[in-house]
Formats: sequence, C-alpha cells, structure tokens
Amino acid sequence: MRTVGVDLAAQPENTAIAVIQWDSGTARLVEVVRPADDDAVVRCTDGAEKVGIDCPLGWPDTFLTFLYRHHFSAGPVDMHTPPEEWRHSLAYRLTDEYVREVRQMTPLSVATDRIGITAMRAARLQGLLAKQGHDVNRLGTGLIVEVYPAAGLKHWDMDHRQYKGTKNVTALDGLVAKLGELAPWLDLGQFKDICRASDHVFDAVIAALLARACVLGKTDPPDKAQRDRIAREGWIALPTCPLDALRG
Repeated sequence: MRTVGVDLAAQPENTAIAVIQWDSGTARLVEVVRPADDDAVVRCTDGAEKVGIDCPLGWPDTFLTFLYRHHFSAGPVDMHTPPEEWRHSLAYRLTDEYVREVRQMTPLSVATDRIGITAMRAARLQGLLAKQGHDVNRLGTGLIVEVYPAAGLKHWDMDHRQYKGTKNVTALDGLVAKLGELAPWLDLGQFKDICRASDHVFDAVIAALLARACVLGKTDPPDKAQRDRIAREGWIALPTCPLDALRG
C-alpha cells in the first residue's frame, strides 16, 4: 500500500509531497517532492491507496449562501442573530466546529483566512484528479481525504505548536526525533535531513500517516445526519488510534 501526504500551499514553492510505502508492519518514505506544482501532485497520486491533503476541500454552506444572497440582493442580511455569532456561523464548516469540540483546536477559516487561496488550488486539483477518473468526494471515502497534521500530532502526543519557520528549526528537529521514537518502524531513509529542515515536508509526512489511518478506518467518520452538507464542505479525518496502530 502507498499513501501520499500533501502539505498544500497556494504556491508550489511551499508545497511538499511525501509518499510512504507500507509493507509487513513497516513503512518507508520513498519519495519527497518540494517544490511541487499541480502536475507533481497528480503524478504522485498514481498508485496511491489514499492521498491526505492538508487544506480545506470545500467552503461553508452558510458562507456560500450568504455570498449568493448578498451578491444578487436576494434578501436581507440576518439581523436577528448577534453579530459575532452570525459571522462565526459563516466562517466555519461543520467539520471545523467538530474539531474545535472534540480536540479543542480551531482550524483556519477557509471563508475568512488566507487559506482560502490555497483551497482554490485544492479545488483545481480535485478537478484534475476527477478528470483522470478518480473518486474525489469530500467525505474522504475516495482517493483523497482532508487532513489536519496539527490535530494528528496532538493526538499522538507530539508538539503541534511552534515548529514552523526557520526560527523554530530546533523544535522541528526534536519533532522528527520524537517521531522516530514513537514510530521506529517508519524509515525516513535519505529524506530524514529534509524532514528536519522543512516543516512543509514534515507536515506532508504526517499527512501521509493520517491518510493511512483513514484507509484503516481509524478516523472519526462524518455525521450521517449531516452527510449531504459535509459532502459539499469537506470533512477532516481525525485519527482515533495510537501511532503504532498504523503498522497494520
């Protein structure tokens, strides 16, 4: 089995891809790509069981309805809900609220944060993969699944804050060492140094591990009662297992 992790950014320069090969209780990082354009992402998905993408795959239903009604003057803005509560309801998806509730973490808002630009790229990638015949549903049951590396790190008892950027390279080095302690069966091979030097590559590796958890059915499933909305907005696959359980 191969799983792929993509730390997606608006530009290829800050996008990284990690490909992990799984076999008989071991895992090996077999390819790293950075920078990575859209063609590289599509190429690396070839033969993959699951691709974990660190980026929102859709926008909040509430936000899109608001934009449509405002753009076409199709109705008044909600004047009854308290302003802050109303804005919050537009900014976050159901999956974002779920992450906040069960993991006490708040993902970036795809509606109001700069990550919206990256999500536009993710939408294009979904189109490119669909054109090749892949199932790219946003529930995570097809080729791709939305992942949140910080939530994975927190669940696996690793530091999920302040390891990004050149000023935190020491912390990143410690994270790579911690990953080696918790998952001695994961061979980073020739790519260990780049994992220690680039938080983008490290996040891509974690995304590939989260993709593996999704394949094994060891992530929180979407709420069946909200399935239609989640299929539009996207669903973050949160791990429910220890890191060692990924060995299979």
